[in-house]
Amino acid sequence: MESTQFVSFIGSGNLAWHLAPALDNAGFIVKEVFSRNPNHAESLTERLYQAEIKATLDFSTSDSAVFIIATSDSAIQDIAREIILPDEAVLIHTSGSQPLTSLQFAATPHLGVLYPLQTFSKIKKVDFREIPLFVESSDETTEHAIMPLARAISNSVHKIGSEERKTLHVAAVFASNFTNHMLAIAQDILQQNSMNFDWLIPLITETINKSIALGPEAAQTGPAKRADLEVLDDHFEFLKGQESVAEIYKLVSQHIIDKYNPE
Repeated sequence: MESTQFVSFIGSGNLAWHLAPALDNAGFIVKEVFSRNPNHAESLTERLYQAEIKATLDFSTSDSAVFIIATSDSAIQDIAREIILPDEAVLIHTSGSQPLTSLQFAATPHLGVLYPLQTFSKIKKVDFREIPLFVESSDETTEHAIMPLARAISNSVHKIGSEERKTLHVAAVFASNFTNHMLAIAQDILQQNSMNFDWLIPLITETINKSIALGPEAAQTGPAKRADLEVLDDHFEFLKGQESVAEIYKLVSQHIIDKYNPE
């Protein structure tokens, strides 16, 4: 097997948990896993065919050609400074929010990004074929290394720059993280009143499906869309004992009113 088919991972969190096996199964063999937490590295290597735990960031004798940083955003720059790489190695990160320049102090000119637009949890299986991957490269060598990796695991691969990726990541936070937090607030409200969150599941499912089918703007309903101030005031009064939640309700409702009732 050619060395260009070997990859190594720095990080063993939620993304690495899914990305490393996906690459392994596509023929890009993961040779090494480094993690600040050796137990996490061990758990990940158990999911891979022949990966070994790497104790340090010294990869100078590694057979890998591509090194993937799949860690928290705050760790990327420090890892780029500390990692010791073989000659002509390609170093990439997987962050949606961090620019390509976060790798600029690495001891290689071949830098890139492979950003999967998805939310990852170790306990929830994902199909990488359905996940859009966004690629950025510092040069042709890097692009020629990353694109085969991306295309081997995903049916949706796109080249974009750092600013475009930041735009995408901000939108993704609203679409995914904020949406999920709203569901958590709804669950809390029901639990505090001894009611069943499962009752909301058909509504949640229909809301998402309708938003996809019609577009979010056409799918919007509710008292704020109608500017029904009497209902909004009643809800705000109900939430009076939960100041932060009431403030969220008020802020989001006002934003909806302003969007759909500009006069």
